[in-house]
Amino acid sequence: MLNSDNKTDVIVVGAGPAGISCAITIARKGKRVVLIERGMFAGSKNVFGGAIYTQPTKEIFPNFETEAPVERRNIAHNFMILGKEDSTTISYRKSGNGSYSVIRGKFDRWAAQEAKNAGVTIVEQTVVRELIKNGTTVVGVKTELEDYYADIVVLADGVNSLLAKQTGLRKDIDTKDVALSVKEVLKLDKDIINHRFNVKDDEGVIGQIFGGPMLGILGLGFMYTNKDSVTIGLGVTLNDLVENNYRPFELLEQLKNHPSIAPLIEGGTLKEYNAHLIPEGGYKKIPKLCDNGVMIVGDAGMLVNNLHWEGTNLAMISGKLAGETAVEALNAENFSKKFLSRYEKALKNSFVIKDMHTYKDLMDICHERQKAFLDYYLKKINSFFEMFTTVNSVPKRENYWKFIKSIFTDRKICELFKDLWAIIRLLWGILL
Repeated sequence: MLNSDNKTDVIVVGAGPAGISCAITIARKGKRVVLIERGMFAGSKNVFGGAIYTQPTKEIFPNFETEAPVERRNIAHNFMILGKEDSTTISYRKSGNGSYSVIRGKFDRWAAQEAKNAGVTIVEQTVVRELIKNGTTVVGVKTELEDYYADIVVLADGVNSLLAKQTGLRKDIDTKDVALSVKEVLKLDKDIINHRFNVKDDEGVIGQIFGGPMLGILGLGFMYTNKDSVTIGLGVTLNDLVENNYRPFELLEQLKNHPSIAPLIEGGTLKEYNAHLIPEGGYKKIPKLCDNGVMIVGDAGMLVNNLHWEGTNLAMISGKLAGETAVEALNAENFSKKFLSRYEKALKNSFVIKDMHTYKDLMDICHERQKAFLDYYLKKINSFFEMFTTVNSVPKRENYWKFIKSIFTDRKICELFKDLWAIIRLLWGILL
């Protein structure tokens, strides 16, 4: 793949979903591509919640459902609102196969082998220190061992991408725009998982968790069922962690001990613990994604739809689009910013940027009203269901009016109007 000058067509830095998708797209078109990964193998340092989505994954790996090491086909999505001791759960179930739970160490290693089969050269256990430039054009990378050169360099090295900063396209991330996610994989017998989550052997459940130890702070929890383990974790913005002097592993312990969570994971033994930074800035924090000789994909480009917990599918599609652009550029022998901007245009025309634009005001509103939306109203939802399910010989109408009155007595009228205005702003941005 490399000639005597260590020169290839494309260098991709980072063997996560974005990097592998980019590299395999390029290799399938007969171009030379080198994929550089700092871990011992692809997936050894990669962390995410636990699910990949079927349709976008098929765009890269058409036969992954029968060939890849998937865990369970998710048939249910639970939305859990936790109070201090109580909870409300809304569950949506379907028989389709919209997503699968996976273990990244297994799945990414399989994906990397698929890339090798397509002709990608993977260089593992190698850290890229800096970009090599010829004037204003990126022409290669420096590692701790040697230099590599290429017509195009694609940066897929995650949210902390120092290389993206070196391009000048990305600035330092504000602490409110990045979350620290911690998770545990707890080993449980397959039959126990099936019984507790009401599923069969090949069926799984996704849990999205609000409140609990995260009441009043900008954070969400998650739970995924694997074949013989359960993944549980949470993500909280660095800003909230610092301001409240929280330790993320302590919040996770509190979440695991919540009365509505503990019975689901009881008896589980720790199999894996991970921590990972996640870009949470949303649409307004997406940097320019290309320059002369370089493109940025996945988390390095801040491409995460935080409301829907979508990151892996956005990474894959951004990698695919960057790969297609790289092939066009190689065929045209044009590696300028103007030509590579076709990648940004393709991304803007895809669901990736369109979905992120839909929620462009979400993070601003969440920061403005987080105490209201992530504390007061979550508690009110649980309070309503407590009232609705309680039998105490008090006429139902009295209970209803008492609950309605509490909305206006527990919170100032001016704050309620601010909350309403925030909701209108959010809906306006979503629908128009």
